[in-house]
Amino acid sequence: MADSGAVEVVDAELVDEDETRALPALADTPAHRPLIGRHTLLRPDAPVPTAAGQPAYTAADFRISRETADLIDGAPPANTSRTYGSALAQFRTWCAENGRVPMPCTTATFVEYVGHLVRRDLAPASVQVHMSAIRSAHPDGQQPGTKEARRLLRGHARDRARRRAPRKAPPIRTAALSAMVATCTAADGRERPKALRDAALLTLGWGMLSRRSELANLLVEHLIVEDDGVTVRVAFSKTDQAAHGEDTFVPADPEVPSLCPVVRVRAWLEELRRHGITSGPLFRHITRGGTIRPRSGPRGDFLSPDAIGSIVKTRARLAGIQAPGGRTVTAHGLRRGPAQEIAEAGGDPTAQGRWKPGSPTVLKHYIEPARGRTNNPLHAVRAKSRAETAI
Repeated sequence: MADSGAVEVVDAELVDEDETRALPALADTPAHRPLIGRHTLLRPDAPVPTAAGQPAYTAADFRISRETADLIDGAPPANTSRTYGSALAQFRTWCAENGRVPMPCTTATFVEYVGHLVRRDLAPASVQVHMSAIRSAHPDGQQPGTKEARRLLRGHARDRARRRAPRKAPPIRTAALSAMVATCTAADGRERPKALRDAALLTLGWGMLSRRSELANLLVEHLIVEDDGVTVRVAFSKTDQAAHGEDTFVPADPEVPSLCPVVRVRAWLEELRRHGITSGPLFRHITRGGTIRPRSGPRGDFLSPDAIGSIVKTRARLAGIQAPGGRTVTAHGLRRGPAQEIAEAGGDPTAQGRWKPGSPTVLKHYIEPARGRTNNPLHAVRAKSRAETAI
């Protein structure tokens, strides 16, 4: 027997009385508790496993160091951590108001909370985020069941689709990009650094079909600027959480220097060098006085994804861009706009935008709509009708 300080850990399945009677071998086993259940497979000569054969764990087997705990706590991407934290805070508040235990919660509590979010008419994608946040916060093996909650969510998604039109981010196409870059007048004085930074951000972000988080995390060292284009090392992204890294080449546009990423990125790098910066974050905070100043805080000198979004919105407003339906131009437009234009030109934006090969998002939102416009079968019908009328 283990000493009194030992902790016994048994991964066993509860067995109904009827099930134990169906296993006659149990009659000859020792008095120690058997570790078998409905799904156990015993070979002809194998003994019945019991609790006596389990290792005797102590607290040392379960303890992790403060350094490792800090690494775990810092592992989620900042955006994911913030979003999940907010979702969990809302869930805990709701549980407190309704007299329910949040951790570990019952499946009934989980389903009831999903129903609460549905009654608020929260977007299905947002409900999914809340569900993922709650389950991720639970210890392994203690997560609530999802069958009923997912069924509820599917019904909500169908109902909402009947009532609401999808609101996608307006694409920033070439004409809109040109107008936005035109607002980046690199005049002397305090506006010069921001103008150079924003012009580089817009043209590079558009050329690499960038997510705002990718732009926010770029380093000077991630760029190789040559006359024919810029090679960008995207160290990690939404589809590369393991940080394997991926290179994206953004070609130069010598015919239109104002939109050429090589011209704009070189100008911004030269401005950084003028401030004594040759490494580290590529896009940085700039004070109202035009100073690129080191910053403290969790992001340090890096701009946040939200700051990238604010820059894009500001340039769109200054350019007077009016999106259809009164929608707000966002940083995601730097991804949607070029993706649409690539698809309309007969290309596939998957690799340039670092989507996973065979991405259904690319097929559904870019390639198929482009084909529906250019290769629509009604074009042939109308051409045939006009030819017959001419005869």
